Amino acid sequence: MRSNHLLVAASVLLMAGCTATKKNESKEPTIAVLGTQPVSTSEFRYVYEKNNSGNEDAYTRQSISDYLNLYTNFKLKVLEAEGKGLDTTTAFKRELEGYKEQLAQPYLTEKSVTDKLVKEAYERMKQEVNASHILISLGPDAAPEDTLAAYNKAMDLRKRALAGEDFGKLAQENSQDPSAADNKGELGYFTALQMVYPFEDAAYKTAVGDISMPVRTRFGYHLVKVNDKRQAKGEVRVAHIMVRATPGIPKADSLAAKQRVDAIFKRVQRNENWEKLASEFSEDANSATNGGELPWFGTGRMIPSFEDAAFNLQNAGDVAQPVLTPYGWHIIKLLEKRGLPAYEDMEQNLRNKIAKDSRSELNKTAFIRRIKAENNFTEDATAKATAMAKASNELLQAAWTYDENDPALKQTLFTIQGKPYTIGDFWQYAKETQQPRSTNSAAHAMNLLYEAYVDKSLVGYEKANLEVKHPDYRMLVQEYHDGILLFQMMDEKVWSKAIQDSVGLKAYFNQNREKYKWGPRVQATVISAANKELLQKAQDQLGKRRYPVSFTKLTDILFEQNKPALTQESTAKLNELAELLKGNENLTVDINGHTDTREAADSKGLAADRASAAKAYLISQGVPATQISTNSLGSKSQAGPDNTETGRRRNRRVSFALYTTALSALADNLNAQSSNPLGVQITEKKFQKGDNKAVDMVNWQKGTYNVQQNGREYLIIIEDVLEPGYKELDEVRGLAISDYQNYLEQQWVNQLREKYPVTVRQDEVEKLIKQ
Repeated sequence: MRSNHLLVAASVLLMAGCTATKKNESKEPTIAVLGTQPVSTSEFRYVYEKNNSGNEDAYTRQSISDYLNLYTNFKLKVLEAEGKGLDTTTAFKRELEGYKEQLAQPYLTEKSVTDKLVKEAYERMKQEVNASHILISLGPDAAPEDTLAAYNKAMDLRKRALAGEDFGKLAQENSQDPSAADNKGELGYFTALQMVYPFEDAAYKTAVGDISMPVRTRFGYHLVKVNDKRQAKGEVRVAHIMVRATPGIPKADSLAAKQRVDAIFKRVQRNENWEKLASEFSEDANSATNGGELPWFGTGRMIPSFEDAAFNLQNAGDVAQPVLTPYGWHIIKLLEKRGLPAYEDMEQNLRNKIAKDSRSELNKTAFIRRIKAENNFTEDATAKATAMAKASNELLQAAWTYDENDPALKQTLFTIQGKPYTIGDFWQYAKETQQPRSTNSAAHAMNLLYEAYVDKSLVGYEKANLEVKHPDYRMLVQEYHDGILLFQMMDEKVWSKAIQDSVGLKAYFNQNREKYKWGPRVQATVISAANKELLQKAQDQLGKRRYPVSFTKLTDILFEQNKPALTQESTAKLNELAELLKGNENLTVDINGHTDTREAADSKGLAADRASAAKAYLISQGVPATQISTNSLGSKSQAGPDNTETGRRRNRRVSFALYTTALSALADNLNAQSSNPLGVQITEKKFQKGDNKAVDMVNWQKGTYNVQQNGREYLIIIEDVLEPGYKELDEVRGLAISDYQNYLEQQWVNQLREKYPVTVRQDEVEKLIKQ
């Protein structure tokens, strides 16, 4: 429910845009006053233009007046929330801080670098590279001397490879990538954004057959040998017919789904109309009515098994064998292939990926360099030397500390826009963030901490001043501030209230019955069959309304000789049957009592007692007696191998036969007999116009009708024609709740306008129209 309401709140936020300031403390012109709270003309103009600038009628009097009315209602709700102190709660502040953190991210990057990286990634995605590599492992915090040693080792291996030694053998013997022992360093094909950026960069910049210079990543130094480059796969557009079969479903249902998809596939192979088959049988409701068509997709956008099957199709019209995914079985037909989508279509997705990719380090470096200059970062070399001199080997074990009385603590280490950051500040940071390090140089470890502290301080200063430096960021923060408050108030006054207030909902429904009426309807049974023979069989059995159940099989209950009493094992089985019957009033069960030839002379009576005992137990567990019938089948003679104590005991039993009135069981039984899972489909319900194409084809009068559609035979039995009438609340509860919410919101807005009288400055409205 909350997620749905967030969507509504988001739409209101889109309307509202953002407000320039929480309180209009300047003396700029106001376009409206809510109670005593002014709304500045500039604020409203900003919001209005943000959401209406592209409209042809943007500056008509009607458009501005309508929007001002909506915006006023929005501001009244926020004003009420602030009046109740909702913006002072810990939960509110925590949520707003989370949003501020997200909103700040675009302002904490170097846009020009990002733009370049996005365009570069797009160009590289036009190619796939096949490469091998040799890895010399090296930690990200390795000391300079260790870094040099690893680099020299990589260079030595490169010289050997260029001199003619087999690269694969060198990788197998020297690479510290564990997989190299088996794959000789071969990585197969990849494209942009699938490898760490320095590795990708080297692979794309190295010619086929060449070996790169050593390239440093967080894993160490790599030598990259490019084996091949080829054009990327691009995207495909396919249609599919889906039969649902989710993981964990009963084995019988899984088998039925496989049989059903195989039957459909045979019809596809016979070149039957694809669109008709998709419309009739596909269980993907979103695509079935459109011939099963799916949007374009590329590598990584679909379940792997589905994607592989789609990309392996070569020509438009080719159809793959049924493929299984976690959603079920799919028959996939290739419609079209194309290359990489246009840059404009991929740009935002690439930006999102790059923000999480290793190449973002390039962006961070450029950003730090810029804000250092913009914020007048000034470092005191003497103080830095003093701070670094305290490095000791304890730092390598994350056990380093410092003397809190050290006079150096107050020395200024550096300043940002004149704000001092002391040695004490840095040492405290180092003590709190130190971690065990693989480097054996304490001085290097301290220097890494210092660089991290400088970066953290610069970013922290920039974040703290974003609202001053970037007015659009300030406005966005205010937008989210108001949006959170709006959601809380709407949930309290409208959304949750409409759902929980059953009395109010019922009263509203009764006062507005004219809004909730049925059009003409028919009560009908529709049988769809693959041929006339199956249709006739279904029609012949339609009146029985008692069909054997195939979805479960009940095991017998065994008894000792001459005893009708239930055992613990018997009651356990009966408990399972009771739960099944109680959960479905359409089910009935026949309980059949049996005896063997050596039991009491009155074998029929003993058999009846056994059946009655089972029935009595089921009734004691809450099963209605009307769902149970009993039969006494008496003794059964034994012959052959069964004429043993084991064989006789199998006849001292109660057996069960389960039946249902559901017409779906009739369809299942006929489909099983014909070995065609799609042979018969039966629907029994009230139909309105448009619910069923076959029903729409016949006269809406009581009677029986035969029609043909999409190559199938239909029998339509109209039992009753229902005149237009009023709907009951349970039939339209969702719609009624939505209408009631709108009613509650309007009532609330009326109350707010009484509490905070609204005054609109028409002269300011006229200025906007003229401008």
